[in-house]
Amino acid sequence: MAAMKREALRVEPISSFLDRVKAPTSPVTRAGNMIFVAGLPPFDPETGEIGGMPIERQSEIIMEQMKLCLQTAGASLDNVMKCNVYCTSTRHFAAFNAVYARYFPVDPPARIFVCTPEWFGPFDVEIDCIAMM
Repeated sequence: MAAMKREALRVEPISSFLDRVKAPTSPVTRAGNMIFVAGLPPFDPETGEIGGMPIERQSEIIMEQMKLCLQTAGASLDNVMKCNVYCTSTRHFAAFNAVYARYFPVDPPARIFVCTPEWFGPFDVEIDCIAMM
């Protein structure tokens, strides 16, 4: 049986932001009917800068980034099977959930919310996901 080939996709402007910080990752990969979206920091969509935003805005940005990555791979939020949320504090749980629920208003995917002590930059939340087409 032949192995599925992994296809790394460029997603602009996210890929350029990742190139600028020399991050050795692809924003999204695809193999067969599976799509994997990387956990990404909340890049300001205009400048690519990270930080200085309230948790609600960070959450909106990462959800929009995830949506863009899925669209680039030929999918949508409706194809998401599992999300992993990484956050610096449980204090942000309610605010994050309020934003997240707008993107998955009905039958949300399976999910985990994990607290991480710190990031390499001034932000509080990342999310990755697995989707199937």
